[in-house]
Amino acid sequence: MKPTDTSNPEYYHKVVDCQYACPAHTPVPEYIRKIAEEKYTEAYMINWESNVFPGVLGRTCDRPCEPACRRGRVEEEPVAICRLKRVAADNKGDVKALMPHAPFPSNGKKIALIGGGPASLTVARDLAPLGYEIHLFDEQIAGGGMMRSQIPAFRLPEEVLNEEVNYILDLGIHTQFMHYVDSLKGVLEQDYDAVFVGTGAPRGRDLPKLPGRQETDANIHIGIEWLASVAFEHTKKIGKKVIVLGGGNTAMDCCRTSRRLGGESVKVVVRSPFKDMKASPWEKEDAQHEDIDIFDNHVPLSFEVENGKLIGMKFQKVDAVYDDKGKRRLIPTGEPDVFIEADEVLIAIGQENSFPWIERDIGLEFNEWEMPTVDKVTFQSTNPRVFFGGDAAFGPENVITAVAHGHQAAVSMHLFCEQRDLTKRPAPFTKLFSTKMGIHEWSYASPVTVDQRFVVPQAEKSLTLVDRKKEVELGFNLPTGFKEAQRCLNCDVQTEFTEDRCIECDACMDVCPTSCITFTGNEPEEDQLRAKLLVPATNKSQDILVSDTLKTGRVMVKDEDVCLHCGLCAERCPTSAWDMQQYFYSVTKAGSI
Repeated sequence: MKPTDTSNPEYYHKVVDCQYACPAHTPVPEYIRKIAEEKYTEAYMINWESNVFPGVLGRTCDRPCEPACRRGRVEEEPVAICRLKRVAADNKGDVKALMPHAPFPSNGKKIALIGGGPASLTVARDLAPLGYEIHLFDEQIAGGGMMRSQIPAFRLPEEVLNEEVNYILDLGIHTQFMHYVDSLKGVLEQDYDAVFVGTGAPRGRDLPKLPGRQETDANIHIGIEWLASVAFEHTKKIGKKVIVLGGGNTAMDCCRTSRRLGGESVKVVVRSPFKDMKASPWEKEDAQHEDIDIFDNHVPLSFEVENGKLIGMKFQKVDAVYDDKGKRRLIPTGEPDVFIEADEVLIAIGQENSFPWIERDIGLEFNEWEMPTVDKVTFQSTNPRVFFGGDAAFGPENVITAVAHGHQAAVSMHLFCEQRDLTKRPAPFTKLFSTKMGIHEWSYASPVTVDQRFVVPQAEKSLTLVDRKKEVELGFNLPTGFKEAQRCLNCDVQTEFTEDRCIECDACMDVCPTSCITFTGNEPEEDQLRAKLLVPATNKSQDILVSDTLKTGRVMVKDEDVCLHCGLCAERCPTSAWDMQQYFYSVTKAGSI
C-alpha cells in the first residue's frame, strides 16, 4: 500500500470527526480550547465565522457533530459540543467591534435575497463586506425566517435571535419586511446581478382525505402555520385535550407549545416505532419530561365528529416489519381500533416546498416533485442568475445546513458576478503547525479525563409551563462549561510521523492506550494491511495512516478511527519522530477568493 498523502486537505479534515460532520465545518476543538482558556469572545468569533448564529445554534442545533465525536468511542456520551457553543455566546464580550463595519466600498453589483432565513442571512453576511448592495425581501415582520416563526421562544429567546440577526442586518443590508414576493420574473426584470432564493419549506402537509377532516376544520391546524401564529401572538390558547400528529422536531415543538397554551392532556401520535421517530432524542425526552404521552405505531383512520364537533381521532395499531435491506412496512396487529379524545389536533407530519410565485417560463427547470433543479455544489439553478439554498434548495433540513448552503452559494454568486467558472472553487484555508513547547511539553492540554457528560440544568417545570417565553434550558455555568470543555480530545491536533527520524524501537506502539499503532510488513491491498494491525482496523469509514518504507522494510500504520490524539506516542518517542501538530481547516468563503 502506498504511503498516505497527508498533503490532501481533506485527509486530516476527515480525522477531525466533529468538524467533518458539521455541515458548516465549524472548527469545534479550536473553539472548545478557547472556552477552556476562558476566552469566550474568541470562541464566539470562531463560531461566527463559520456557523454565523452561535447563540441560536447553541440552543437549537440538531447536533450532527455529536454522534461523530471521538469521545463517544471511549465513553457512553460525546462532548456537549452544542451547549458549549452557548457557553461562548452567553459569556462573550463586545463582539460588535470585531465584526466588519459598514459602509463598505461598493463593487457596483446588486444582489436580491428572497426570504430572510439563515441561508439568505449567511449570503448577506459573506457578500456585504465585499461591496455588494444587498436587498432582502421577507413577508415576516423581522429577519430570521423559520428561526423566528417555527422555533418556540422557550427554546430560542427572541432577544438572542434579534441580536444575531441584527449583526448581519447592520452590515448595510437593505431590508423590505412585510413584503411578499409574488413574481420571480418581476425580480429578474430589475437590475439585480444575481438572485438568491431562501424561502424555506413553507407549506405543512395535511390529511385532506381523512374522514372528518373537512367537518372539523376549525379545530384542526397545520403545525408550522400554528407555530407561526403563536410566535406572532395571533394564537394565545388551545383546547385542553390536544393530539399532535407526527414524530419530527416540529411535532415536539407543537406539543410542548400546546402545554404552555392550556393543553392539559397533550398526546403525540406517530405511525412509526418510537426509535424511528425523526425527532432528536433530546427533544423526545424534553416532551416526556413535560408530561406529554407519545403513542407510536398508531396510523390515523379518522377525525371523529359528534354533533358537528371534533371529539377525537380513531387510530389503527400496527407493527413495524423490516426486510433484509432495512425497509419498513407497517402491518396491522388486528387489535381493536384506538380512540383518543381531543378538542384540537395539530398536524405536523412534514413540510413541503411551494413555489407558486416562480413562473415556469423564465428558464428555471423543476423536477417531478416540483423542486427546482439546483446544482449540489454551486447551488445555481438552470437560470444562471438564480441561486437556491436552505430548505428551498433540496427540501427540509435544519439551520446549520442552511448556513452551509449560504456560504457556498455566496462563493458561487461572487464567482458568477466576476464572470468566473463556478466549478473552479478555491481550496479551503488550512494550516498545520507543531504544538511542541519543549521535549515533552505541548501548547494544548491533553489530559484524558474520565468525567461523564455533564447535564445541562433546566428551569422548573412549574415555571416554564405557564410562560411560553420562559427559556427551559439554563445553559452551563462557567465551572461546568470548563469541565465539559476538558472532555474534548483535541482531535484537530494530529500525530505527524517523520520516517527518517524513526529508529523502530516500537516504544510508541507499546505506550499507545488504544493499540492504534503497528509496525509491520506492508501489503499491496488495504484490506490485507488493515487485517495485520495489532488491533485490526475494521471501520473503513476512517482511513489508516501508512508511512513510507522504514529501514527494516516495515511500515508504520496507525488506525485513525481509534486514535485519541493523546500525544503519548510523541512524548515517548526518543527521537521526535512523532510530533503533535494542530490542523486548522476553514471552508472557502466568498471573501477568501
